[in-house]
Amino acid sequence: MLFRDVIGQKPVIQNLIRSVQEGRISHAQMLFGPEGSGKLPLALAYSRYILCTSRTPEDACGHCISCQKISKLIHPDLHFVFPVFREKTAEKVTSEKFLPLWRSFVLNNPYFSYNQWMKALDSENKQGMIYVEESAEILRKLSLKPYESDWKVMIIWLPERMHPAAANKLLKILEEPPDQTLFLLVSENTQAILPTILSRVQMIRVPRLPDSDIEKALQEKFSVEKTPSRRIALQAGGNFARALSLINLSGEDQQFERFVTLMRLVWKKNIPEIIGWVDELASVGREEQKEFLQYALSLVRENLLLNLKLPFAHRLTEPEIDFSRKFSAFIHPGNIEQIHDAFSAAQAHIEANAYDKLVLFDLALSLSEIIRK
Repeated sequence: MLFRDVIGQKPVIQNLIRSVQEGRISHAQMLFGPEGSGKLPLALAYSRYILCTSRTPEDACGHCISCQKISKLIHPDLHFVFPVFREKTAEKVTSEKFLPLWRSFVLNNPYFSYNQWMKALDSENKQGMIYVEESAEILRKLSLKPYESDWKVMIIWLPERMHPAAANKLLKILEEPPDQTLFLLVSENTQAILPTILSRVQMIRVPRLPDSDIEKALQEKFSVEKTPSRRIALQAGGNFARALSLINLSGEDQQFERFVTLMRLVWKKNIPEIIGWVDELASVGREEQKEFLQYALSLVRENLLLNLKLPFAHRLTEPEIDFSRKFSAFIHPGNIEQIHDAFSAAQAHIEANAYDKLVLFDLALSLSEIIRK
C-alpha cells in the first residue's frame, strides 16, 4: 500500500509525509475515525514511507528491497497486532498464530470491517480480542534491534479491543518506548481506550470519506460504471468497506430481509413467528447479529429522514426505498429515541455476551410496544 493507493485523505497524507521529512516522527500515534475511512491503509502507507530506503517527496519508491517486502507484509521490522479469538479457554493466543491469514486478508483488500475479519477467522460466536499474552509478544519483538531499517513499526489494529490487562501493559511500553520504535494505533472507538493511553499518543483524526472520493475510486479501481458508482457512494455514507459490500448486494439483501420480516412481525405482534425469527438470527453467531443491529439502526435513521422529507435521505438501495415509502410513516420524532435506544441496548448486550435469544426476543417485544402506539 502506497500513499497514492489510499482513497482520498490528502490532508492527512500530507501531514504524515511532512512528519517524516522534518524528522519529527512521534513514537506513538493513533489514527482514529469511522469504519471504512482508510485508517489501516494510511498506517500501511505511512509505515512503508518510513521504512523505504529511496523515498521521494511524495511517496515511497515502491521498488527498493524494503518496499518489496512490505508489499507482501513480510518486512522484519513491521509488526502487527489485531483482535483474535481463543478456540479453548486455557489456550494462549497471540496475533502471530493468525498472521498468514491476516497478510492474505489485508493484501486482498485493506478496506474491511471488524465483522468481516471475524468472519474470515471463522470465530462463530466468539468475540475478537487482543489478549494479555500479546503484551509479552510486543515486548519481545520490540526489544530486538531493527533488522533492515532504522525504525521498527508496530501497527495495532483496533486497540479498543484490548483486554484491560493488555492495555495496562501497553501503557507501560508507551511510557518508555524502545529507541527508533513507532507505535501506530488504528482505532474506531477511542471512548473504549484507556484515557492514559490516549494521553500518550499523538491523535490523528481520519474523517469520513466524501461521496465524490468513493465514487471516483469505484470507477477507477473496481470498474464500476458512473451511475451505479454514484448510487453506491451515496448509500455507503463515507464508508468504503460498505461501498465494496454494496457492489455485491447479497449480504445487504439478507440483512434487509431480516429487518423487513422483523418489522412486519412486531406490527402484528405475532409471538410464535417472532420466536422463529429470533431462532434464525441466533443461529448465525454474534458478529452477524451485531452487524444486523447496526444495519437496522442505519435503516431506521434513513426512514426518519424520509419521514421528515429531508433532501439528503437517499442512502438506500431500490428495495429499501420501495419498503421505506410506507414504513417511514412509523418512524418519527415521537418514537425515534426509543427505537434507537432499543437497538443500541441490544447491541450492547450482545457485545457483553448476554443470552442472544433473550436479548433479541426482548428487542422484538420492545419494538412492538413502541411502533404500535
